Amino acid sequence: MLMPLDMLRAGEHGEVAEVSGDPAWVHRLAELGLREGSRLCVVQPGTPCLLQVANGRLCLRGSECSQILVRPVCGT
Repeated sequence: MLMPLDMLRAGEHGEVAEVSGDPAWVHRLAELGLREGSRLCVVQPGTPCLLQVANGRLCLRGSECSQILVRPVCGT
């Protein structure tokens, strides 16, 4: 089941299924490790949303989170 990233709660994990929006923004997120197939954990939901992605953390605004579809997964 796919859902927008902003639907995950603190401590929940997801796998990125799709990133939509401006191509330059999608490319920049991919450079930062947020791309299709990558796993993430929500550290702090809301605006800003703080994510753990690979070995780093990424902060996004709420409107940006709604453009990222994830598949919920069990913690890794």
